[in-house]
Amino acid sequence: MRPELSAYSHLTAGKVREIYEIDDDTLLMVVSDRISAYDHILDTPIPDKGRVLTAMSVFFFDELDFPNHLAGPADDERIPAESLGRALVCKKLEMLPFECVARGYLTGSGLAEYRESGTVCGIELPEGLVEGSKLPEPIFTPATKAEIGDHDENVPFSRVVASLGEHRANELRDATLSIYSRAAELALERGIILADTKFEFGLDADGGLVLADEVLTPDSSRYWPADSYVEGQVNPSFDKQYVRNWLTSPKSGWDKNAGTPPPPLPGGVVEATRERYIEAYERISGRRFSDWIGDPA
Repeated sequence: MRPELSAYSHLTAGKVREIYEIDDDTLLMVVSDRISAYDHILDTPIPDKGRVLTAMSVFFFDELDFPNHLAGPADDERIPAESLGRALVCKKLEMLPFECVARGYLTGSGLAEYRESGTVCGIELPEGLVEGSKLPEPIFTPATKAEIGDHDENVPFSRVVASLGEHRANELRDATLSIYSRAAELALERGIILADTKFEFGLDADGGLVLADEVLTPDSSRYWPADSYVEGQVNPSFDKQYVRNWLTSPKSGWDKNAGTPPPPLPGGVVEATRERYIEAYERISGRRFSDWIGDPA
């Protein structure tokens, strides 16, 4: 019989994830259907989102040749029935205090910084790049981890060196770019561009680097359909950009700079977002989401 979720000690709650302690060595990471945008957790959940993110992470943890934090299968008997399909048993790690971002294309906060200074996190880039430009080579652009409601802050590589030492900083950069390159290659084989992504790493008891949290999900990555990619314009994506676009459109009636919470999402936006998450998983993994474990209700 599977345990009740209440049998575990609740440790932390993030924008999307809840962390529970199973024992001295393992944690239960439960992924909710919550969605965040512009540093707000929205009142309207996206059905099945937690299961999609979990399924995508499991797929990539299996595909990538890099140590990860999984401490059991997706149907591990330690996972409560109410969380099955959207929870994973994970090793306890000493988490490192940086979001490790890899960018292969210029967009988002990287584009904003480039327009101001010609650089991204202190890395000089060629002149004349525009929205969606493919970079000459992927770049490592770390960020500090922000508290809920605050922005992650892009920082230069020297900040990582100052915090963790040169050896560990180089190890983080090399791992981030290597994992990104492998995932981008795999996604492109499925007709999808991985524009950028962010990873989190921790250290095991022996000081080894371990890939943790979620990996290469539509929450942590920008995925664009390759067949409709156009340099110089905002490309359609499989992530929560659809939600962001609605929130900043006149239809929502919301001013993100006014300090008020976002309005509830209409049903059409919720369903379209759900469909984009599922399509990203199915196209990249080659698997049917309906075959993933857990109750979709």
